[in-house]
Formats: sequence, structure tokens, C-alpha cells
Amino acid sequence: MSKELAMDVAAAVRRARYGRLPERIRFEEMTEEVEAVPSGVVITSYDPEGSWKYYSCLALDVGL
Repeated sequence: MSKELAMDVAAAVRRARYGRLPERIRFEEMTEEVEAVPSGVVITSYDPEGSWKYYSCLALDVGL
């Protein structure tokens, strides 16, 4: 019987400390729709002449 009393006391302590679970959040409230590109922003296009500046290859660096 003391085991049941101890479990009830432990449950009461947990309930007093933590209260209850927070309210459930709906999926619609977790997501936000935003424009991918804000209006009025100029998009830079692909530049094939300048693409070599950003290309990295170990074989090219070594000279193979």
C-alpha cells in the first residue's frame, strides 16, 4: 500500500511542478508562406564566362 501512496505523491509532485502539457500546435500555424524572391529584386543570371572563378577541382589544382 505504501508503494501506491508513493506513486500518488510522486504523480502529485510532477503535476505541481510541470502542470500540464502545452496546447497542441496545428501544422498550419507552424508553416509560413514567403515569396521566394521579393518583388523588386533584380535576379542575376548565369554567367558562363565567369563560372570558372567558382569552380574547384582537385585534379585541376594539381595540374593533371
